[in-house]
Amino acid sequence: MKKILVVLLIALCVLAAFVGCSKKEAKADTYKVGIVQLVQHVALDAATQGFKDALKAELGDKVVFDEQNASGEINNCATIVNGFVSSNVNLIMANATPAVQAAASATSTIPVLGTSVTHYAVALDIDKWTGTVGTNVSGTSDLAPLDEQAKMIQEWFPNAKKVGLLFCSAEANSIFQVEEVEAHLNKAGIQTKKFSFTDTNDIASVTQKAADWSDVVYIPTDNTAASNTEAIANILIASKTPAICGEEGICKGCGVATLSISYYDLGVTTGKMAAKILKGEAKVSEMPIEFAPVTKKFNADMCKTFGITPVAGYEAI
Repeated sequence: MKKILVVLLIALCVLAAFVGCSKKEAKADTYKVGIVQLVQHVALDAATQGFKDALKAELGDKVVFDEQNASGEINNCATIVNGFVSSNVNLIMANATPAVQAAASATSTIPVLGTSVTHYAVALDIDKWTGTVGTNVSGTSDLAPLDEQAKMIQEWFPNAKKVGLLFCSAEANSIFQVEEVEAHLNKAGIQTKKFSFTDTNDIASVTQKAADWSDVVYIPTDNTAASNTEAIANILIASKTPAICGEEGICKGCGVATLSISYYDLGVTTGKMAAKILKGEAKVSEMPIEFAPVTKKFNADMCKTFGITPVAGYEAI
């Protein structure tokens, strides 16, 4: 009788171990992806959607998203990401620079893919940039050629002598873009002046100062500006001061022309990178930052409002 009990006990142990292995295998076949997006606006929304569509196309029902928005509050990014780390997600997609910074600080083991990030070396304070972060972070960049954006200002407004640089001082990548464009404009003999707002509370007053001083305003790929294009447009139109913008979403809201990318396509590229990581086909530490092609576009309504004839070679948004 004792022998029978021992045999049954062993059999139950083997069965339990088998079931446990089966559960682990099933769990390994399901991937939980945390998405942290800094703020809701057209460009970032498009990047997130492109990411999800691409990853679903690759993995189908095997991927589950935990999508959260920080509502423009940088501190919320850290809270959201720490939650992802606690729940042990398989991958984090961080949409916008502050989101990537928060994710990189929160974990050194979970793969992190950024998108809508202008320059990873600036965002992550990397001295010697090779094109690859080299840690658990990689992703895609929305950086358009800044020298070409500076040339656009001269191309559209050849008589402009003063260009106001309008941006959020809390966004590191906005500062980087503004400084690069400023250097190119100064080299061409054009006077520039920085007009920085800290958040939405002072964006109207700072925009008014920029409009009063400038012949033309330049707005980089700035998340705070992207969330407040209507307020900016109202001031620029009333002051009869046109703007050249760093991306299509901002240009559609308050600008005349842009050299921009498709944020949806940028998200798709990020999603394909995520699929390779989750399927074990690539290591995040070895993946170089990827980019999207740029296109020249103009805002037909804003051109009409300012009485500007669109420059040849640009397509309407």
